[in-house]
Amino acid sequence: MNQRTPSLPPKSALTRFSVAPLSTMTRRLADVASGRAPADLVITGARVLSTYSERIAPEREVWIAGGRIAAVKPAGAYRQAKGAPGKVYDAKGGIIAPGLVDPHIHIESSMVTACAYAEAALLNGTTTIFCDSHEIGNVMDTAGIEMMLEDARHAPLSIFLTVPSTVPATSPDLETAGGDLTPEKIAAIFDRWPEAAALGEKMDFVPVTMGDERSHAILAAALERGKPVSGHIYGREFVAAYAASGVTDTHEAIDRDIADDLLDAGIWIFLRGGPPTTPWHSLPEAIKTITELGASHKRICVCTDDRDADDLMMFGMDWVTREARRAGMSREQAWSMGSLHPATRFAMEGEIGGLGGGRRADVVLLDDDLKVQNTWYGGELVVENAKITPVLDQALSNRYRYPADAYRTVHIPNIPKLIPELPTEACTANVIRVALPGIVLFHDKVKLEKEESWEALLSRNDLTFVTVIERHGRTGGQGVAHGLLKDFGLKSGAVASSVGHDSHNLIVAGTNEADMRVALDTLIQAQGGVCVVDQGKVIAMVPLPIAGLLSDKRVTEVAEETRALKAAWEKAGCKIPYMGFNLIPLSVIPEIRITDKGLVLVPEMELVPLYEGE
Repeated sequence: MNQRTPSLPPKSALTRFSVAPLSTMTRRLADVASGRAPADLVITGARVLSTYSERIAPEREVWIAGGRIAAVKPAGAYRQAKGAPGKVYDAKGGIIAPGLVDPHIHIESSMVTACAYAEAALLNGTTTIFCDSHEIGNVMDTAGIEMMLEDARHAPLSIFLTVPSTVPATSPDLETAGGDLTPEKIAAIFDRWPEAAALGEKMDFVPVTMGDERSHAILAAALERGKPVSGHIYGREFVAAYAASGVTDTHEAIDRDIADDLLDAGIWIFLRGGPPTTPWHSLPEAIKTITELGASHKRICVCTDDRDADDLMMFGMDWVTREARRAGMSREQAWSMGSLHPATRFAMEGEIGGLGGGRRADVVLLDDDLKVQNTWYGGELVVENAKITPVLDQALSNRYRYPADAYRTVHIPNIPKLIPELPTEACTANVIRVALPGIVLFHDKVKLEKEESWEALLSRNDLTFVTVIERHGRTGGQGVAHGLLKDFGLKSGAVASSVGHDSHNLIVAGTNEADMRVALDTLIQAQGGVCVVDQGKVIAMVPLPIAGLLSDKRVTEVAEETRALKAAWEKAGCKIPYMGFNLIPLSVIPEIRITDKGLVLVPEMELVPLYEGE
C-alpha cells in the first residue's frame, strides 16, 4: 500500500499548528492570567457566553496569549495588569463566544478543497470541523484520504478526520467503487495520522446489526485504539444491535422517536440542519426529543453534514444553531450544542468549545441574533464585520496543491448506450419514484403497455431515463445500468454528475439519449462535474477536476457557479435538488437505488431487474 509521509506546513503559515501545545505554555498563561505579564490581545467591552454554565455574563473581557485564552475578566481589568497588552479590541457590547465545532461534515460535498472550505467556515464562526472523507476514499482509496489530510494540514482551520469506515458503501456485488478501505488500511490511517480522531459513519448498518465479519473488523480497528465510532442508521429496529456494536453517535435521526431511542441507547445525536430546499433538514423533527419528550440536551449536538459551496456561505453552523434556537432552545443552549457538546463528544473539551483558561483562542463576536460579526482563529482576527481580513486572504492564497493523479480519475473509454431497450411486450417496470426532500426514494411498479416509441412511453407514465456508468476503470467499460425515474420532472434535455454517492460513478438522467451523451461527454472531458444540458448545449456546469469531486477554485467562485447550476436545474423542471439527485446511487438508504450493477432494493440488499413479466 502506497502511503504518504505526513508533513507539517511552514511555521509561518496560519494553520491549527500555529498555536503551540498547552503543555508548553502553562507558565506563560498563568503569568498572564495573574496579571504578572501582559496579554497579546484583550477583547474588552463584551458580554461573554459561557458554554460551561450556559449563561451570558455582562461587561467582560477575554485575555489571549500565544493563541490561547489566559482568562476571562471583568471589563477594564487589563488596565491593572503588569504591562500593556499588545492589542485591545473593543467588542462594543457584542457577545463573545467560542468558535463553533462541526462534529460531522463531508468537505467534498462543498465541492471545494479543505483550504478553500476554511474561508466559508470562518465567515460562519466555525473554527473546528470533524470531516468524513469517504467520497474521495471511494474514488482514490487511502491515497485520496491522505491527500485530503495534507490539504487539511495547510488550511487555516482545525480539521480532524473521522476515518471513512464504509468504502465501498455496500459490496462489490452491488456497486463498483474506486477504493476498498479494509480494516488493515483503516488501522494504518489511525496509526499514521494523529488527527484521525474517530471512525467515520458506519453506513452499512444492516450488515453491522447482522454481524458481518468485515464490518465488525473495521469497528474493532477503531475500538482497539480507543477511538469513538460514528454512525448512520435508519429504522428503530436496528438501534439496539447498532449500539451494542460500539457505535456512539449518529446524524441520521429523522424524527423524535428514533432520536429518543438512540439517546437512551447511549448514542450521541447530531441534529442535522440543512436548508429546507435540500434533503438535509431533519433538525426540526428530531429536536422534539427535547422539546416534546423532555430529553436532556447534554448529549445532543448540531451539525451540517453536507453543504454545497453556495449553501455553505449562507447556511453554515451558525445558521444551524439559530435553527435550534427557533426550535425551542435558548441562545446559550443552542450555541453550546454547536461548540462545547461536539468538543466533548470527541474528548477535546480541554482544547476547544469554551472560553476557559488554556483553551485555543478560537473566538467569535456575535450580535443578539447569534449572527457572526468577527472570528479569531488561534488569536488571529480572520473575519471582521462579516468579511475576511488580509490575514486570512493571505493564508488562503497559499493553498495545498493536489498531485496530478487526482486530476485523472474519470476513466470511461467509450460512451455506452445510455437508454434501455424499448420493451417489445407489455411488462412491469421496477422504477424509482422521487419525492422531496430527496433522501428516501420509493420503489414503484409501473405497468408498461407495448408502445411504438420511448417518447410515448415516458410521457404516458411521467418517466425519465437514468443511467449509472462505472468510472474508475474497474469493469472495462461494462459497468452500466439503466433505470427509470418517476416524477423527476425533467422537461427536456439531460442532467449529469460525477458525484454519485458513494462510489461516485457517473449518473445521468435525461429525456433523450442525444442530450445524455452530450452531458456524459462533458463530464469526461472535464474529469468530473455537475451539468445541465438541453438541445445539445451545456446550459450550466460546475467543473470538479480533483477526483471528480472538488474544484480547485476559491469557495466564492464555486458558490457562484453553483448558484447558476441551481437556477438551470430548477428551470429544467427537476423536482428534487441536484444534491438529492446525487444520492440516487446511494445504496444504503431505502427503498430503491441504482448503481452500476443495477437496481438495488434497500434494506434487502438485493438486485432486481428493470423489467419483469406481467
